Amino acid sequence: MGPLQKADLPHYRAIVALDIESSTTRPNPVKGELRNKVYELFEVALCTAGIGKRFRDRFIDRGDGILALIHPVDQAPKALLLNRAVPLLGRLLAEYNASLPRHSQPQRQLRLRVVVHAGDVHYDANGCYGEALDVAFRLLDAARVKKALRETADPLVLVISEDIHNSVVRHGYDGIDRQSFQRLVRVGVAGRRYPGWVRCPEHVSPRRVTQLESYRRPA
Repeated sequence: MGPLQKADLPHYRAIVALDIESSTTRPNPVKGELRNKVYELFEVALCTAGIGKRFRDRFIDRGDGILALIHPVDQAPKALLLNRAVPLLGRLLAEYNASLPRHSQPQRQLRLRVVVHAGDVHYDANGCYGEALDVAFRLLDAARVKKALRETADPLVLVISEDIHNSVVRHGYDGIDRQSFQRLVRVGVAGRRYPGWVRCPEHVSPRRVTQLESYRRPA
């Protein structure tokens, strides 16, 4: 992760975390293949969007996913994640899945939940921590986000925090369709409730969106 920062001084980071759908149901050799492919495609998506290694920490492995902490400087603004990196990752996933032999698709198909958030992150000798990371992971693991991925044929479902929605999405920057995000998630961290916005693919019908909105489950 590069030089350690002072533990008492947080650093502002854009937070992106990925999680592979149904990873626990795959045999270990397949898990290894999917892990390698996720790293490969995520690296390509970020670099193609202009977010090279000098603008981010080293990837942090999460077993069935990845955590990326990006320095949102002028060369890597948060909007790049939403209008370039994540859409490209979705296209790369679709191309990879389409290339699989039909008989191997059930085991080797690669589908992801992705969260984008931003906030202060602390570093110590063991890694990183902080409430912003807690919020990101709660959103990523929310039952409604998992349900949204199950109900779409798309290989990627994106959930963003309220902060990202307010600072980026609602302004309708080029390449970001604010109408495609629905406020479907609310999670609890440290006694506070944090909303999440899920990007709903165009082919998901209003009926399905309504089902998601009416789905109630404690965080």
